[in-house]
Order: sequence, then structure tokens, then C-alpha cells
Amino acid sequence: MSSTLITAGVSAADKKVLLKTPIAFGSHLPALGTPIKWYAEQIQVTSGGTIKMKIYEPGKLISPTEILDAVSSGKVNSGYATAGYWQGKLPAAALFSAVPFGPEAGEYMAWLYFGNGLKLYQEMYDSNGYNVKVLPCAIISPETSGWFKKPIEKPEDLEGLTMRFFGLGGAVMEKLGVGTVQLPGGEIFGALEKGAIDATEFSQPAIDQRLGFHKIVKYNYFPGWHQQSTVFELLINKDTWNDMSKNQQIALDVTCRATMTYSISEGESMQFDAKEKFQEKGVKFRYWNDEMLTLFENTWLEVVEEKKKEDAFFKKVWEDMSKFRSRYDLWEKNAFLPRAK
Repeated sequence: MSSTLITAGVSAADKKVLLKTPIAFGSHLPALGTPIKWYAEQIQVTSGGTIKMKIYEPGKLISPTEILDAVSSGKVNSGYATAGYWQGKLPAAALFSAVPFGPEAGEYMAWLYFGNGLKLYQEMYDSNGYNVKVLPCAIISPETSGWFKKPIEKPEDLEGLTMRFFGLGGAVMEKLGVGTVQLPGGEIFGALEKGAIDATEFSQPAIDQRLGFHKIVKYNYFPGWHQQSTVFELLINKDTWNDMSKNQQIALDVTCRATMTYSISEGESMQFDAKEKFQEKGVKFRYWNDEMLTLFENTWLEVVEEKKKEDAFFKKVWEDMSKFRSRYDLWEKNAFLPRAK
């Protein structure tokens, strides 16, 4: 789509807006931080020069965990993160970030854009008093599910480990005897090196490679059962959003949708190269055996039942997503070739 077409409706009379945007992931990290950098370049074009974005690297203006509150209060007028960071105060938030044994990217986007996902996503913030407009603005495909110092072949091998783990998958690991902590990417290597944690998961191979985990731990496990895809969000202060013209709002939304394409394409283009380099450095790839995968899935379903009882909105979102996925199964089970062995 040409920028001429996109900007055709933008008026010279539109107020100029500067979006000051703290981000949760370093802009040097491919598919994780690079999409918002690309977005910042594109939004200036698609808005006809009426919207500019200034990015602040993690911790430079505010910490990643403060982004939602800062955008809502107006301390900053936008922010880029993933909703799973807010699950401590919004239990359903993680369902808009990454779901264990959950949808792959295509199915996730289908639910967001053509199911009730995006409507529920905004409702979550509105009903809890957050003054933000949410736009899904990047998505990546599966992550690895862990870096370990030794093979994990049976449930007992997990007991007593301390592991950096993100999102809803962390609740699964806790039930299996793992002590979990949620560290930002920049702190993980040091924690591994000092022995503060025994194992970690973070993201895709090309991203993990940048962070150097392979220098300390050599066993890298797949598939990423806890994050088959991960959604990232652009949060805009609702007052800022409402003060913009309809054309500017459309430019922000459409550019986020383009960034969804950019992010998953970038991520898919580089994982095999990273895995080849890992192999050269002695990394041993492992695929979870059937016993462990079954254990993870059954434990996840226990977590779901607990969270449904604890939070009505989690239950509402989970049931809507599950209904959509049960119908999608009719397509998925028939349409796709088996995975290569």
C-alpha cells in the first residue's frame, strides 16, 4: 500500500502530535524491539507528517513495568509493551499477550480482528479505569521454552529449579515445583552468571542469541508450549487519542496492522540462522518428550480453572477465546500439512 494512498485523508489542519513512547524491549532486539522502531518511522509518513514518535529505551524514562500506569495517568502519552506485564493487577491481561498451548499467530490475529478479541481487550482496560486506547502493534511466532544447564527428561528434574519465566506459563511451572521470577531481558544473563537463577526462557532464538544465554547454559528446549505466539501493544493515552482527528486515529491503527506483518515476517526470517550458529557453539536442542508436554498441558488446564474462579473477566475472555478456537479447529485440523519431523 503506498503512503500516498494512506495519507490521502490526512488534513493539513490536523494538530501535530508528538508521541513520547517508552518501550519495554530494547529497539536493538529483532522482532521484539525493532517493530516499534519501524512503526515510529512509518507513522510520520502515514499521518502526513502530523504524528511523530519519540522512543525511549527501557528504563530511560520509566521502567517497563510502569508503562501502563504512566500512559493512563498522562505522565507519557503512549507506550509499547506486552499486556502480560500487567497480569498482577489485570489477570486477564496475559490472555492478550501469550497463551500456553494457545493460538498460533494466524489464529490469534483472527480472534483479535474478526472475533471478539479486540473488543474484549479494550473492555479490560476501560472496565478497570485505565485511560488508554490499545492497539495490537506487533506479533511474533513461537519462542523457545527454556534454557537449562542439564537435560530435563522427567517431572522430577524441574523440582527446586529457579527460573525466569514470563506470563501464564509461569503459573504452570510454579505448580511443578519451579520457583519463577520475571526479569527484564537485560538482567537475565547476569542472573544466570551469578547463579541467582538456574534456567530461563525469554524469546526466540535470534533474540536469545543477542542476550548470550548460550554462553552459560547449553540445553535449549522446544516447542514453546507457553508462547506459541506473543502479541505486543501500543498504548495511547485516551485523552490524546480523543483529541486526534479520525484520520490520525486511522493512520495509527493501520500502521499498527502493518507492523503486525512486519514483526512476524522479520521474526520468521532469522530463526534458522540463529539456530545454526547456536549449534556451532555447542548448544544442544531438545524437543520435550510426550510425558513432559502432556504434563505441561494438563497442569495448564488446572491453572485455567483456578484463574476462572478467581477472576470473572478472565473467565469471560477465556470462554470467548475457547469458543472461537473450537470452531477454528474444524479448519485447522483439515487444512494444514503435518509438521516436518
